[in-house]
Amino acid sequence: MSELPAATRERLRKYQEHFQGMNKHTYLKGRYDKLTSVAIPLALAVSSLALIGKGIYNMSHGIGKKA
Repeated sequence: MSELPAATRERLRKYQEHFQGMNKHTYLKGRYDKLTSVAIPLALAVSSLALIGKGIYNMSHGIGKKA
């Protein structure tokens, strides 16, 4: 038994021409790549900086000590 290919040669050739013809970076060529490569890391960085800032403020003012 032979396994069927995942896509036809014509379809693969169409995708290959599409991606090779673009002038963007390779990690931004897909449909949702801007979301996963830019937006999510940016959101994580902003939220971590906000939490670090809150922690520094609390430590400098003595807020939130256990005992």
